[in-house]
Amino acid sequence: MKTRLDLQQEHSRHQRGRKRGYAKILCLTGSLAFALQRGAMKRLPFILSALCLLSPLAHGGSEIYASKEMKQMAASPCPQWYADNEFNVGLWGTYVFTGNEWRDDRYIEADHAWGGGVDFKYFFHHYFGVGVEGWVVDARRRFEDITGVEAFHLSIGHESRAIGSVLGTFTLRYPIRCSRFAPYLCAGGGAIFGGGQRERFHLADQPLPIATTDHFGATTEGIGQFGGGVEVRFTPHIGWISDFSSNVVGGRDNNFGMARTGVNFAF
Repeated sequence: MKTRLDLQQEHSRHQRGRKRGYAKILCLTGSLAFALQRGAMKRLPFILSALCLLSPLAHGGSEIYASKEMKQMAASPCPQWYADNEFNVGLWGTYVFTGNEWRDDRYIEADHAWGGGVDFKYFFHHYFGVGVEGWVVDARRRFEDITGVEAFHLSIGHESRAIGSVLGTFTLRYPIRCSRFAPYLCAGGGAIFGGGQRERFHLADQPLPIATTDHFGATTEGIGQFGGGVEVRFTPHIGWISDFSSNVVGGRDNNFGMARTGVNFAF
């Protein structure tokens, strides 16, 4: 591809050629006038033929240059990987891990959990998106049960529970110009359910001491979420998303992190 310096040099050469063409025409015109004045009519056909051959040099240079310059300077448009207004559907797998030791966690009560989710977003003005997302994970918890009369028995059990959440979300994305990449920040809020089971031990001082354990079921709590990630578009309608978010559930003892990755469809 020609550089701007090459185009300028080519333009200069065409300008010099054009000036030389004008000079030749002026010289031949003068010769024609002189020949006619001297009565040399027999030279007239030769002079007219020379004028016809040299006349294109007088007006062809600058137009050729302008055409080439326009072709060289015209920039090819960038492919549009992200639309100004589009509806997105994301399907992803997720990994959840508690913010502290699982023994101290009061909602998920597990070191980690695997699951998946889906989200629906509508992006407007290219950068802003609002939507809703839902996810569910399989979290296995450990619990203790103490029973007995006078002699107490401790048993340890395990159970798997489905813990899920539904949130409204806001996304701020920045598609990098002429590229497939779009970093984004996201925040949301909603409800989480399926966790928070509790055990409460009782010791009754009757004629004989009796130990019992009460088991409390799952609770629903509020949840706040914020994080960020990046999307890579394979086509204007199919992309891959990967992100990380921090989730707050009723205090620091319930906080957890979430990493997710999956496919995104844009319409």
